[in-house]
Amino acid sequence: MAWLFLVYVLLGVPVDSVDPLVINTWSFRSASEAAWKTLQDGGSAVDAVEEGCGQCEKDQCDFTVGYGGSPDERGETTLDAMIMNGDTMEVGAVADLRRIKNAIGVARAVMEHTMHTLLVGESASIFAENMGFHNEDLTTNHSMSVYLKWMINNCQPNFWKDVTPDATKMCGPYKPSKPSHQKWSMLQHLTDVHNHDTVGMVVIHKSGQIAAGTSTNGLNHKVSGRVGDSPIVGAGAYADSTAGGAAATGDGDIIMRFLPSFRAVEYMRMGEDPTVACQKSISRMKKFYPEYFGAVICANTTGSYGAACTKTANLHQFNFMVYSASEHGPVEKVVDCL
Repeated sequence: MAWLFLVYVLLGVPVDSVDPLVINTWSFRSASEAAWKTLQDGGSAVDAVEEGCGQCEKDQCDFTVGYGGSPDERGETTLDAMIMNGDTMEVGAVADLRRIKNAIGVARAVMEHTMHTLLVGESASIFAENMGFHNEDLTTNHSMSVYLKWMINNCQPNFWKDVTPDATKMCGPYKPSKPSHQKWSMLQHLTDVHNHDTVGMVVIHKSGQIAAGTSTNGLNHKVSGRVGDSPIVGAGAYADSTAGGAAATGDGDIIMRFLPSFRAVEYMRMGEDPTVACQKSISRMKKFYPEYFGAVICANTTGSYGAACTKTANLHQFNFMVYSASEHGPVEKVVDCL
């Protein structure tokens, strides 16, 4: 940090100014472009996160963000999102949001117009309507087709265990059965890595403000009411303008048990390089769940960034986007998984 301060002084750059940065999960170029444009137009880091994640919601990125994707076991698309201001440590989040397309916008409304952090389910939708968000059906021909094909395939795969009838062979409704003590594997759900494509974003403003956020429609065929890591502070994303920001993507049911985004920011606070911070934050998850897929992006207060991911049978690399002052546009980066 001392050498960076000296360089800034010698170049006549104000020491309270840093190079802006946008970094987000996956190859979601439009999200990077929208966030960067917001910064260039004078918006804050929080504005940029909202616009970047919001663009992915409009674009239905990989059908895993926004409306018309990842129908639950009843065929409904529901949304999760969060946004965090690293200057104030304020957070807004929504989970199991129904009939509202702009989940990240509702999350910001929670942060700015309530003293709460997380609103869920039907009550979150009512709140959104009261805040002026439009109520509309999130189901599309695409999501209905995905749902119907799943039903025809005897509801395979699904996320039930120790129930009757046998969830590996039949659709529900299910009732509990005696515990089998079987070690249930997520491997069947990892055949399509795009079942986990949350957009997670970290933005650094030239003032040094850091913000982070997420948006997703969760897992295909999830149990109705399921919430993953994306709207959970420290799991899906975390930001602290005195240390850095991080965001995660992958198997949210595992990620939320280990808070990798919070851990990564704390590693950066202790001086770790962003790449190392990302690696350390996911290593403990890999130890307990070797089949699990997860990835984390990290950026520290100087604008240095990194990423890390866990290797699975179907995924050996992780793609993410970076937009900075030194680039003429968003650049896709690739990291080898551990």
